[in-house]
Amino acid sequence: MVNREVLIERFFDTLVNGDRPASRQIIREQFESGSPATRVISDLLWPTYELIERLHRADHLSKLSYHFATRLLRVLVDQTCARLEFAPSNGQSVFVSCGPAEGDELGAQMAVDLLETAGYAVTFAGGGLPSDEVRAQAHERQPDILLMFASGPADLPGIREIIDTMNEIGACKKVRIAVGGGVFNRAEGLAEEIGAHLWATSPMEMVELLLTGEVYQEARIPQKTTAAPARPSRRTKPARETATDAARDAA
Repeated sequence: MVNREVLIERFFDTLVNGDRPASRQIIREQFESGSPATRVISDLLWPTYELIERLHRADHLSKLSYHFATRLLRVLVDQTCARLEFAPSNGQSVFVSCGPAEGDELGAQMAVDLLETAGYAVTFAGGGLPSDEVRAQAHERQPDILLMFASGPADLPGIREIIDTMNEIGACKKVRIAVGGGVFNRAEGLAEEIGAHLWATSPMEMVELLLTGEVYQEARIPQKTTAAPARPSRRTKPARETATDAARDAA
């Protein structure tokens, strides 16, 4: 069996060079070896996506290579997700939005597809939506979960505004707010700081957490007075700087 890191590196090389036949062959090999679509997503597509985004943020990829990789990877994600097997409906609904970048939508798409396989009724709005429109949709649809994906700090003010306003007006009391994406992985405690109910480092973990009903905090109502320090996240240790500062520095 090919080493996972070697496979990811090989796949990455085909993507950044725009080698469509070679990239399709790698995916084909995974299915021929008996890997289900969910494993191809979790063990190959998602970690390669994270590698591409990390190198892009660090300015270690040319714009052309990044475009080659993201456009080709999206096609392969679509083709792989077409092989997914869907569980019966679990009676839960999810409304999903994400940041405006190509990478944001690509990461969110993998989460959306995996949530559907787990039986969720998913509505995916994509990226670049005004905060008030996302809020309005959450109020109108009253989904069980509002999931927002973000890869950069520029997306945080809008997400924070959505959460704060929803908590202040109490219009969506039953809606659980989940967040995911690179910016939350890079800044410890950020998800909790902005008032999300849960966060996950990958689409697979997001599905697992939602299925188990795990949350690490109840909705917080923003205070206009000086607030007491937030308790440490269940995943992290206390930090001297705020998570929002850390997210900005990690960009």
